[in-house]
Amino acid sequence: MNALIDPIEPNRSAIDDRLQQAKHWLTSLNVIPQSEIRSVAGDASFRRYFRVQTVKSSLILMDAPPPAEDVRPFIDVASRLTLSGLHAPAIIHADEANGFLLLEDLGDDMYRDLVSPQNAELWFPGLFAALATIATKTDIAGLPEYDTAKLRFELDLLPNWYLKHHRPAMPREQIDAIWEGFCTKIMASAFEQPQCFVHRDFHSSNLLRAPDGSIGIIDFQDAVHGPVSYDFISLIWDRYISWPRDQIELWMEDMRFQLNLDVSAKDWQRYCDWMGLQRNIKIVGIFARLYYRDGKTGYIEMIPRFYSYLLSTLRLYPEFSEMLEVLEHEKCVP
Repeated sequence: MNALIDPIEPNRSAIDDRLQQAKHWLTSLNVIPQSEIRSVAGDASFRRYFRVQTVKSSLILMDAPPPAEDVRPFIDVASRLTLSGLHAPAIIHADEANGFLLLEDLGDDMYRDLVSPQNAELWFPGLFAALATIATKTDIAGLPEYDTAKLRFELDLLPNWYLKHHRPAMPREQIDAIWEGFCTKIMASAFEQPQCFVHRDFHSSNLLRAPDGSIGIIDFQDAVHGPVSYDFISLIWDRYISWPRDQIELWMEDMRFQLNLDVSAKDWQRYCDWMGLQRNIKIVGIFARLYYRDGKTGYIEMIPRFYSYLLSTLRLYPEFSEMLEVLEHEKCVP
């Protein structure tokens, strides 16, 4: 999910033409599908994915149409993750100019379907170990910075899309009066903490149990150099399961030790909570934008969960009482 690029949407005929172009490309590589290639995934971008079954194996075709998409960051970050010992899909063939990649097929066993409140202790230790590897062993040289401009753009998605289009009855003059100070606090906390490789969308839909039993990692092309808490909070404030606060705090402490951070438990908890506020604000804003600008209806239904994350975290910090009061406005619902 790329929050910062507003590409020109390809039209339907262009999409169909690209599928034919992709099939010709596969033929030129002597990759012969044994059946019709099938769509397997889609996301908030214009990338599409198809499963290609050949005599020898199953592969994934990525269609990333230029200029809306660029496969080069995907290739670069896949190499970084692989070199650090993580399982990103191997790139079998690449056509960078035309936006096609042929990838290793990591299967369909998403962690969102594997993890439940009853079995979290089975799956989370491995995920935390992967997070520690990402943060401590993955090369950051030349990655884009998760800088003030990016963080503030994402925060501003809340007033610019969610409040403006989805909740116009909100008392905007109140939030506008406190917004600058709120954003300043959140961004200062982000830069105060250690900086490392950040996947930027590390959650259960982007994690697969690969056929070899390893954790397959996908959708990493927007990786940046940024706050160490970011990927962790992306995982624990989940799209599908709302974990209880006492469990979240136990995981925070576990992650602090795994990362070997020279940070107090109290400060680490604040880093995680305030980074969670930034990310969940971004998600609420993006989901509203996908609905009101792009006509993508599936995301609007997930807003209430992330909005509740915002409110529950704001309640923990007296310095955010004014923001909490505005967002709890009784005349509006998420």
